[in-house]
Amino acid sequence: MHPVEDFLDGAAMARTLDEQDELKAYRDEFHLAKDEIYFAANSLGLLSARAEKSLQNVVDAWRLLGVRGWTEGELPWLGLAKQIGAAMAPLIGVSPAEVIATNTTTINLHQLLATLYEPRLSRNVIVADGLIFPSDRYALQSHVKSHGLEPRTHLRLVPSRDGYTLSEDDIIAAMTDDVQLVLLPSVVHHSAQLLDIRRLAQESRRRGVILGIDCSHSIGIVPHRFADDGIDFAFWCTYKYLNGGPGSVAGLFLNERHFRREPGMAGWFGCDEEDLFIGSPTLTPACDARAMQISSPCLASMAPLIGSLEMIRMAGIERIREKSLRLTQFLMDLIRCGLREYGFEFANPLSEHRRGGHVALVHEAGARISKAWRAASVVADFRAPDIIRLAPSPLYTSFHDCYEAISRLRLIMKDRTFQRFSDEPGVVP
Repeated sequence: MHPVEDFLDGAAMARTLDEQDELKAYRDEFHLAKDEIYFAANSLGLLSARAEKSLQNVVDAWRLLGVRGWTEGELPWLGLAKQIGAAMAPLIGVSPAEVIATNTTTINLHQLLATLYEPRLSRNVIVADGLIFPSDRYALQSHVKSHGLEPRTHLRLVPSRDGYTLSEDDIIAAMTDDVQLVLLPSVVHHSAQLLDIRRLAQESRRRGVILGIDCSHSIGIVPHRFADDGIDFAFWCTYKYLNGGPGSVAGLFLNERHFRREPGMAGWFGCDEEDLFIGSPTLTPACDARAMQISSPCLASMAPLIGSLEMIRMAGIERIREKSLRLTQFLMDLIRCGLREYGFEFANPLSEHRRGGHVALVHEAGARISKAWRAASVVADFRAPDIIRLAPSPLYTSFHDCYEAISRLRLIMKDRTFQRFSDEPGVVP
């Protein structure tokens, strides 16, 4: 894709790119608000007709079958967690048996830590990053405390050198002989930095350290090869790029080398399928990632994923990644040539192989600008102290959307209408 050198030329380029877009047909399947441009795919993906239909199918089965819906009908509910897990497995490059759709994101992290964090006298430290998502930090702190250890000394947070990105060299240097487990993001949620997971996995394996990945900001937008990488576990939400809906069921990956481990938090849906309704007084865990389940699945929060994942499979994760990179590059080109005099910078990596699915736009008046942009019907999100995140979805964002959004931002900056708004970040999801 040729870079945009003049902002006005961007309109013609957007038309050409939209005409050439192999995924453009999927846009019509989403419920898009008129005149609104949606750049919040990394917070909550939009509703598609397929997701709506699959949710309605579960509601219909409940109405028509009642309790028989667990074992009868077009999609018996008992098999949905396994089926949806199998549909997510190709997105991270692992076998279906290693993935299950279950629980919520942080509950899955708690389960995986309870199962795999086994501090010993000489190895009891957890390493994480200094930009860690707060919920992950809270979970790590709670597990360190549960073993009678002190988070200030046994939870080692590797600091960021610039406040936006992480250094793999620094992370590897922190993997000293006292480290038992490392937890990292695949994509840093602030800056969209894509970490070198393969290198980090090689180094952790060489040191005998368990490596886990939070891929909430990459699943469905960046293809992974976790089996080839050799990581131990991963977990993610499904309401961002997977478009599963608010609070949709989460997913987890457990490397097969950890099968048959006793689940740290036991529950009846983690048992072998043959024992599910027997009520045995002793848990016999399932022989694969299903053992990480705890409670019965939440069907209403799971159902939309049936339709959403079907669409992602048809579109193809490689084509999704290709368009994502083109969208974010086009946005950056437009910002460079259309907003150069207004003091914007990028926190995200500029090179494609290090960039996730969003653009992290930095400005000292970021909170005000974000509010003004929303008032102009462009939905991005703000992260303190100064980042506006623009997350286009390859399934429903057009290149014209990108051009129109930056056109509206040019007017906001030219007329300085953002000064009417408060510096307070407010509650921004």
